Amino acid sequence: MPTSPIGLRRAGQAAPAPADLPDRADIVVVGGGLIGLSIAWRLASAGRSVVVLERETLGAGASLAATGMLAPAAEHEPGSDLLLPLALESLRRWPGFRDALQAASGMPIDYREDGTLVIAVGRDEVDRLRFRYDLQRRSGVAVEWISGAEVRRREPMLRPTVTAGIACPLDHQVDPRLVVSALAAACARAGVRIVERAPVTDLDWAGGRVVGARTEAGRVAAGTVILATGAWSGEGGLLPDALSLPVRPIKGQSLALRTTRHTGNLSGMVWTEQVHLAPKSDGHLIVGATVEDCGFRAGVTAGGLYALLEGARRVLPGVEEMEVEAVWSGYRPTSDDDGPIIDALAPGLVVATGHHRNGYLLAPATADAVGELVTAGALPDFARAFGLGRFRETPTVRASA
Repeated sequence: MPTSPIGLRRAGQAAPAPADLPDRADIVVVGGGLIGLSIAWRLASAGRSVVVLERETLGAGASLAATGMLAPAAEHEPGSDLLLPLALESLRRWPGFRDALQAASGMPIDYREDGTLVIAVGRDEVDRLRFRYDLQRRSGVAVEWISGAEVRRREPMLRPTVTAGIACPLDHQVDPRLVVSALAAACARAGVRIVERAPVTDLDWAGGRVVGARTEAGRVAAGTVILATGAWSGEGGLLPDALSLPVRPIKGQSLALRTTRHTGNLSGMVWTEQVHLAPKSDGHLIVGATVEDCGFRAGVTAGGLYALLEGARRVLPGVEEMEVEAVWSGYRPTSDDDGPIIDALAPGLVVATGHHRNGYLLAPATADAVGELVTAGALPDFARAFGLGRFRETPTVRASA
């Protein structure tokens, strides 16, 4: 009997070899998602001994639920002016990160430079798209306004009702399952110890400094503990109230469609007001993602699936013939202003979280920033605006989700 696709992600994720809990390491990274693994690889490559403690399995929170967009132009919207320079800096670092990761792991990550088309259907959507285009132009983002006819020339499978679009030629994408697998392999080759199903229950403090982390299986002493706990970063228990993090989960549901020669596929990413459509080189079309501010409410819902399929069908009639191969949900780690939090919270304690829907885009810059913070004692210029202190200094206008 075939396995139901409900609640499943695409196959292909390789599990790390089982690892015992060591007594000591230079660095303990709490969280085995994209951000935690990127940081662990970066620091291990610099000669540090690193242990990753993951509460479930690698990528189980947001990393394997993501679409893999590296899209600073398409993502730019009102309220995200603070984030844009960091996003562009991280995109600039991605080719080097890609090359190093593929070389270190021996695995491809399906890095695609197809760009993004943000499209509109009907006059009201065109007006809103024009507002977005004007904002992007004022911000210096590389974009081009194109007609509905030009949109359909570039993507012939789209419906004739598409009336206008914004082309974002410098936006890229990756395949999340391949990136997480490659990071796990690169970490292993660099000597990182990855321990899954090892939730951290307490941080060890001594003399006002964090000196290790505790799990139910035991304690790991460390010179530095790095919290990369994603959507769980705002949960109580590990941090004192004075260091609490303004991070909450934003649930997203997504699905993978299997395309064929008969159904065809898109040639690049297409965004609408309802959904994002991302073709992958293995023949999948990823449709994502709902935005649900409902806490850690697990599961896939009929309403979520309907919204995804109807949003896709509205612009891409061929989805009716595509096989639904996998359906899943995950939790975006979202801060109060939708920007990441990268900071030293106390001696021996660093945090890297709150990346919202830009985790893949911001991974190289985050790993480099944390690496410099740990090794040199200060954040690089490009990351200094993203400390925890910004939430205590002046009110911020939160970008729309």
